[in-house]
Amino acid sequence: MADIPRSALSRTARLASLPLSAAGRATLGLGQRLAGRDRESVNSELQRRTAEQLFEVLGTLKGGAMKFGQALSIYEAAIPDEYAAPYREALTKLQNAAPAMPPATVHKIMAHQFGTGWRSRFAEFDDDAAAAASIGQVHRGIWHDGRPVAVKLQYPGADAALKSDMDQLFRVAPLLGMVIPGTEMKPLVAELRERILEELDYAREADNQRAFAAGYAGDEKYLVPRVVASAPKAIISEWVDGTSLNRIVAGGTREQRDRAGSLLTELHFAAPARVGLLHADPHPGNYLLTDDGRLAVIDFGSVARLPDGAPPIIGKVTRLALEGHADLVVEALRGEGFIPPGYHPDPELLMDYVVPFVEPLRHETFHFTRTWMQAQFARMSDFSSEESRVARHLNLPPSYLLIHRVTLGSVAVMCQLDTNAPFRDIVIEHLAGFHDPL
Repeated sequence: MADIPRSALSRTARLASLPLSAAGRATLGLGQRLAGRDRESVNSELQRRTAEQLFEVLGTLKGGAMKFGQALSIYEAAIPDEYAAPYREALTKLQNAAPAMPPATVHKIMAHQFGTGWRSRFAEFDDDAAAAASIGQVHRGIWHDGRPVAVKLQYPGADAALKSDMDQLFRVAPLLGMVIPGTEMKPLVAELRERILEELDYAREADNQRAFAAGYAGDEKYLVPRVVASAPKAIISEWVDGTSLNRIVAGGTREQRDRAGSLLTELHFAAPARVGLLHADPHPGNYLLTDDGRLAVIDFGSVARLPDGAPPIIGKVTRLALEGHADLVVEALRGEGFIPPGYHPDPELLMDYVVPFVEPLRHETFHFTRTWMQAQFARMSDFSSEESRVARHLNLPPSYLLIHRVTLGSVAVMCQLDTNAPFRDIVIEHLAGFHDPL
């Protein structure tokens, strides 16, 4: 693999090449259609080529581009394998080849964050990184009281590089619509940018982790490592052993897949009421399944703050859709701003669009698969359908954008896991507003 581009000029050039290349392919596609090729085959080829280049560039850039690629990677479950494979391969290579900081740099950061006597707080500290990611790396250590700990350190200059990358990536948002059809990409990219930049604030992340650790202390199903010490660019927390969901996606047992899917579902729907926070980075690498069957969560850089819990309208509309009350679904969505003034959708067509999203709750157990999710995205991107025309007139109020993305991302992880479990009972028990009077 080529070296990871590090200079600002090189990184900007790689990102800037994306819209130019796409424009060239679009012009070529127009010429091919004029020459007699059918629209469907030409569009399919344009999508394939755009996906390959987009994923390759995101996968070989570090910092913000890689972080953005990780955030988007959950959507690969909705993309045909021939499009997503180049991206998965590039991201895997990058993660395996991420250059670690030399020990001298690590020691300098530790001294700056925790004082020159930082070593006295450890019984042991491993200079070699145990893991490396987009904006930091993790070291193993033994705290002075004997506890194994994870020491998460932010790369020097990560903040400036991340902000520069995200500004550039906003320019490629239109291309993502070609790769992830049926999704309004500009607001999604803007929201992702805000969440990703939040991850630079390790002090805030440590506070998020403390809140989750307190809310799930002693839980039989979940393990949230406690924060031992924190600083603006470093977090020391208890070490967690387990099987990463990345490994379970790649080759886990049926029992592991179903267990992980059930626990992820409950975490998503129960945490807002329990902690006042929603874990907003549903990436398989942020979760581990422990030997005793608990789900461990190890990254809290991105959260949604929901001090009053999840909005009850979500549960209310879900129940109305399940019970077939089309007129009441329209009324509830209009009241929350999902249906703009002056637009009067056919209630039955709106239900035809909404029902597949609640389909998993119609069954005692449901099997989430990539094929199922690809079918949903294909339906959303069929601009000739009546349901799609209705969907394009709907609004997504800003206050719901993050919740919508995280929910969609969680479903995508379930499809990656190929999980089959009693989701209906889990969701109905914890979904805010589901049991409210209609």
